[in-house]
Amino acid sequence: MNLRHQPTRRNSIRALVQPVALALVALPTLSHAVEPMSPFGIGACNQTSQELEKWIPQMEKIGLGFMRTFRSNWDAVEPEEGKWNWALVDGQMAYLTEHGFTFGGLLLGSPRWNTKDAPGSLPVNNLPAWSNYVSKLVTHCKGSVKYWEVWNEPPNFTGKDQTPADYARLVVASYDAAKAADPDCLVGLAAKSAHLNYLEQVLKAGAKGHYDYITLHPYEVLNGIADHAGTEAIYMNIVPVVRKMLAAQDPAKADVPILFTELGCDEKKGLDVQAHALVKAYTMGIAQGVACIQWFEGMDGDSGPMGLLRRDGTPRPAYTAMGQMIAHFGPHPTYLGWVLVDDWNYGFVFQGAQGTVLATWARGAADHVKFGAPVRIVHPLTGETTTAESYALTKAPVFLLDPPADLVAQASANKDKPLPWDGDYRQAKSVSITFGERTDERGLHTLSGNSVASAVVAYGGSARAGSVPGGTVFVVDPGFLSYTSEPIEITAVVRRNEANDNAGFNLNYESNTGLKGGPGWYTVPDNKQWHSVTWKLDDAQFVNYWGFNFSFNSDGDSFNKYYLQSVTVRKPGEK
Repeated sequence: MNLRHQPTRRNSIRALVQPVALALVALPTLSHAVEPMSPFGIGACNQTSQELEKWIPQMEKIGLGFMRTFRSNWDAVEPEEGKWNWALVDGQMAYLTEHGFTFGGLLLGSPRWNTKDAPGSLPVNNLPAWSNYVSKLVTHCKGSVKYWEVWNEPPNFTGKDQTPADYARLVVASYDAAKAADPDCLVGLAAKSAHLNYLEQVLKAGAKGHYDYITLHPYEVLNGIADHAGTEAIYMNIVPVVRKMLAAQDPAKADVPILFTELGCDEKKGLDVQAHALVKAYTMGIAQGVACIQWFEGMDGDSGPMGLLRRDGTPRPAYTAMGQMIAHFGPHPTYLGWVLVDDWNYGFVFQGAQGTVLATWARGAADHVKFGAPVRIVHPLTGETTTAESYALTKAPVFLLDPPADLVAQASANKDKPLPWDGDYRQAKSVSITFGERTDERGLHTLSGNSVASAVVAYGGSARAGSVPGGTVFVVDPGFLSYTSEPIEITAVVRRNEANDNAGFNLNYESNTGLKGGPGWYTVPDNKQWHSVTWKLDDAQFVNYWGFNFSFNSDGDSFNKYYLQSVTVRKPGEK
């Protein structure tokens, strides 16, 4: 598993930060009623009026009406100091308004005249000029744009040595300038992925109170869902853990809206997989209280095959799935609760456009479930509807229209409870995983999931090889430890392979300063017996910002030369 940030996404906003050569013409300010936000949103790299014409009509056709942002970066609107260019902004706003879209704006970038020696950095070198840009832009768009994000997924696209404190300064300057220009606008605090460690540092550095909503881009967490790693409980914990962090660091803002202003899945995983990921992302996003998910992207741009439409305009199954979701859920669905269908498979119930809707899929292998009465079943990738009293659930999600009353009642009773993984570990003293013919996961899981065929078993069925993809990447149950930074101990039981090759690894883990290397390289002594190694950590802070909590990382082919018998995470002093 590649644990680095996805390179294709680094280009996701490139089109926004390129300078434009347009006549410096100040057009009249446009204004339109800002519609209430729907959880169904869209975004894209293709944002000039000419590019929008290639895909916005198709989005309008399936009921989408909220777009992340038009192109509003500083470079575009003030290409020369003191000279303002509103042609591009006004053209985009006019086109989107014509097609019934509500849209946000992005406060981003720095023109060459301001950055000369430090392009690509937060423009904290000249906050007065930045504030003037924000003031002019927000004033110009007043009445048409309500939501303004400050920067794109920091600490990405910031200077090499820039800190959370630098971003905090930019946020404060942006908030003050925007509110002075339009007291009714809303200012968004942003972070890459689900990087709550970074957001916490930004708040501590001075950004408290200077934002109205939070934006995240949890691609990596969604990857676990797309790859069938069984991480639904982790995805469902994104909003709760944000609120837990806000309650601790900025209580007055604990209930601000949370938006996923980018989220998507690459077609390379498979056309059906992409569509399934979309349905699950929106289903569980709405269930946990995400105000809007702006799928990235509408049509393929410079970030690869991520779009609902290919570059030539051909729709993918994900496009049909999005349309089916909006048709059956409605633009403003009400979440009623979750249920384990047949006591095992995930189900989420909503009050939809014309009745109650249950979105459900198999938790693991296909499972034949009985409903006790005929129900209408919608297949979102095709729109086909069938009626049956039973159904073989698979990883492909389906919608049950007007599901049985007992399932709705169970969902309602569960609404405020956390989605379980494999048990309730909120009061557990430790969590562990033991490998073998039948891996025993007790609140600790790997990311190998169902995407790896069968576990590699060694020494008579008592271990897993360190080479199993995802098999050395671990996630603790969020009920056991999530956000709270407290001392823990991680213990691994290992031995070398049969050839007694030299082997070892590093521990990497989520800390209160982000992803961090452990106390040094551990060399597995030999293959004569199982060896136990324990790391004592006092700064771990598990938030799953890249979809996992800790990993064992090896250089070269060392990961092929040892076996894991078990891993345990324990709180000190507790047995």
